[in-house]
Amino acid sequence: MTQTRKPAPKPEAQNPSFSTSGMKLIVPLQGVVQGRGGLLLGTLVPCALFYFLQLYLKRRRSSDATCATPPSEPALPRTSSRSNLSARAGSISRVRISRLASQISRPDDSLYYVGLDRVSIDPFHALHNPHGVIQLGLSDNKLCFDLIGEWFARSLEGSVVSTSLSINGIAPYQTFDGMMELKMALSDFMHQVMGESVKFDPSNMVLTAGATPAIEILSFCLADHGNAFLVPTPYYPGFDRDVRWRPGVDLIPVHCRSADNFNLNITALEQAYSQARKRGVKVRGILISNPSNPVGNIMTQDMLYSLLDFAEEKNIHIIADEVFAGSTYGSEKFVSIAEILDSDYIDKSRVHIIYGLSKDLSLAGFRVGVIYSFNDSVLAAAKKLSRFSSISAPTQRLVTSMLSDKRFIREYFETNRKRIRQVHDEFVDCLSKLGIKCAKSSAGMFCWADMSGLIRPYSEKGEIELWEKFLSVAKINITPGSSCHCIEPGWFRICFTTITLEEIPLVIERIRRVVESCKSSS
Repeated sequence: MTQTRKPAPKPEAQNPSFSTSGMKLIVPLQGVVQGRGGLLLGTLVPCALFYFLQLYLKRRRSSDATCATPPSEPALPRTSSRSNLSARAGSISRVRISRLASQISRPDDSLYYVGLDRVSIDPFHALHNPHGVIQLGLSDNKLCFDLIGEWFARSLEGSVVSTSLSINGIAPYQTFDGMMELKMALSDFMHQVMGESVKFDPSNMVLTAGATPAIEILSFCLADHGNAFLVPTPYYPGFDRDVRWRPGVDLIPVHCRSADNFNLNITALEQAYSQARKRGVKVRGILISNPSNPVGNIMTQDMLYSLLDFAEEKNIHIIADEVFAGSTYGSEKFVSIAEILDSDYIDKSRVHIIYGLSKDLSLAGFRVGVIYSFNDSVLAAAKKLSRFSSISAPTQRLVTSMLSDKRFIREYFETNRKRIRQVHDEFVDCLSKLGIKCAKSSAGMFCWADMSGLIRPYSEKGEIELWEKFLSVAKINITPGSSCHCIEPGWFRICFTTITLEEIPLVIERIRRVVESCKSSS
């Protein structure tokens, strides 16, 4: 026979008194809930016992820890995960960064930026560091700082600055593409700079924090990653970063030669365009600097017309960097590309102008740049992209006040052009006495000096060795032509507006040391 085994009674049923008393100690309020033992036995007594037990255990742990470890060296229990990380520390790979960041973080290969870094480490100062490196590699106009300082002093005494910098005008959010007040002031200013021959519509402007982001934004708007712009050489070394780093647009040099004073010709432009097309590269535009940086020559009106014809034939854009338009000192008249767009047959939508206040108004630190375009789609996109490079509200208010001071602007330009011409003529004359000739120029803050007779061998290697000698022996930073993609070795850009007229003899004496050293060694 099969006996049926009865299921064992549950522990709660076997000993109900054990369950009740145990739970009273762990959960003191259960007695009240269940209605047994009364308030005193069911709640207060178990609570008191429970908290006295907690206090005792806490003091016990504190005394044990004090005995085990000195107060100044608290013990940090090491978990198993920390131990594992410590053991694997030698085998963990470095965390990855983007491909773009990896490329940009590499040491500079352009001597233009290497020279700027060397100056920052050992900058010249007449009193504090007289043997430091003199900066002649940066087109920074310091000749009229006194005029800018005087305007600020007068404005601070009056109500101009306090009114323009009211908290309600600078604290709230502003439009990213620039305040209309500043656009209107800039349109009048640019009209004056361009010889009052062309008017600029504020609605065609997008303001940016300097000309650098203006060029970058236009690169994003006009070309796709892997496309290219044609650029006449020698050209400003900063274009390589402005156009290539983030937009990913390539620059194709259009080589100009000293026999033509490095002026652009359409034949060279055609050759560069055809070669790019054969390589499968899509050319989207022409990037020019007018006046030229680093040569200082000015494009003629006929050349500008030829450029427009070429761009229309190839169906590409023109970006005209005109940041030195007001820094003229020669006999040649500057003509803005905007001046020749009045004809009905010209397609204005392919023309885009870059301007800024860093050069002509000596306000490089204020970071005020302008995109001027006739293309509605480009303007719409540029306005949205300007959120990443907008000008601060205090800067916009302050600059608007300065540009609105017509008398100051007129006197500034008269003095600035006079001082640039004076320093240029004196500096070029001193170089010629050392046997160094400069290309003919009419604008800018630099001279394009031919030192090919000083380099041995006659190659880019010889040019770099001469540049290093200027930097280490003469303690002068200048820009070698190879950084400007010049095809002829031995040319150097020397910026003369970073020094005063009184400092020219010191600079010439330092250059003399290098010249004599090269001649004696040869």
